[in-house]
Amino acid sequence: MTSPADHRVTPLVEPSPIPGKRRVTFLWRAGSPGERAVVLINTLTDRDRHAGDISRHVTTEEAGGDLLTLTYELDEDLRASYQILPCTQIPATDRNSWRRVMETALPDPGNPETVPGQLGRGPSSLLELPLAPAQPYRARRPGTPEGRIHEAGVAGRRVWVYTPPGHDASTGDHPVLVLLDGDTWAGVPTLDNLIADGRMPPAVAVLPDAVDRPARLRDMACHEPFVRWLADELLPWAGREWGATADPARTVIAGQSLGGLTSSYAAFVAPERFGNVLSQSGSYWWSDEDPEWLTRRYAGAARLPVRFHVEAGRLEWLLLEQNRRFARTLFDKGYDVTYTEYNGGRDPACWLGGLGDGLASLASRWSR
Repeated sequence: MTSPADHRVTPLVEPSPIPGKRRVTFLWRAGSPGERAVVLINTLTDRDRHAGDISRHVTTEEAGGDLLTLTYELDEDLRASYQILPCTQIPATDRNSWRRVMETALPDPGNPETVPGQLGRGPSSLLELPLAPAQPYRARRPGTPEGRIHEAGVAGRRVWVYTPPGHDASTGDHPVLVLLDGDTWAGVPTLDNLIADGRMPPAVAVLPDAVDRPARLRDMACHEPFVRWLADELLPWAGREWGATADPARTVIAGQSLGGLTSSYAAFVAPERFGNVLSQSGSYWWSDEDPEWLTRRYAGAARLPVRFHVEAGRLEWLLLEQNRRFARTLFDKGYDVTYTEYNGGRDPACWLGGLGDGLASLASRWSR
């Protein structure tokens, strides 16, 4: 059975002679003769894959044994998810081949810290270097009161609902969060921690399932029928069943990647329902036929009563400039907007922390 080199926690993180860097070594024990391993670090490996050459992410064999190693010099404030692909042949870098790689790669068994997968994919491991920004709301805390997760169906779509500790739906008018890609985020303790720390009032969260890849690509590409379902069916249902507010000023819609795009589009189409947007690594490049379509819609329209928290990773070479332009457009139009960047990529490892920070930022503006 393939395993890490020994019982040490991996990867190994050591000082580097390069200022601002740490030396990071990944270890893998080959399970059979000729086995190698590819280290898949979110964004870093992806960028080289796009360029057609992943050779620098392939392990080498230590002399006289089956230990495979790979060492990087990485920024000491980097946070990233990663997986390891054991293989006898280095995979091709075309899109279809890489999709198969992402479906078969494994978390690092020597690393106890994991990050949830998306759309049915398995978890990744967490690489968190010493100067990475704190993520105080990410992990479950012993002794912190926990809300409940309920599962339901709304118009044929699975939906998870978070209710805070001691929730009483009959009192009504509870702040509400719509968190897209609910299959990824259901069960994350962020809201419990925010509420316990007084950074957010007790809130209901509704988390619709992404269903599958084709459905997600359809629904989260500025697809008005999906937004109308969120605004006209899902939120009224949450109000009836769980006491969620109808006040847009205390309603947040949040999403990542295409979900960030969709959250911003939802506020544009239905500002009477969505008064707060939390966008993480938003795909504001959309679409191929009409690039940055939504940014131009906001630029050409009157300012809406919507607050924004927008964040992106400095390593997101495919969408960083588009996020900057979107945020700049909002500033220029006079929106209440917070824009932040972090040393990382389009990555759940980073989104886990940004979700808590963004919700706290938006909630701080609500009247108590």
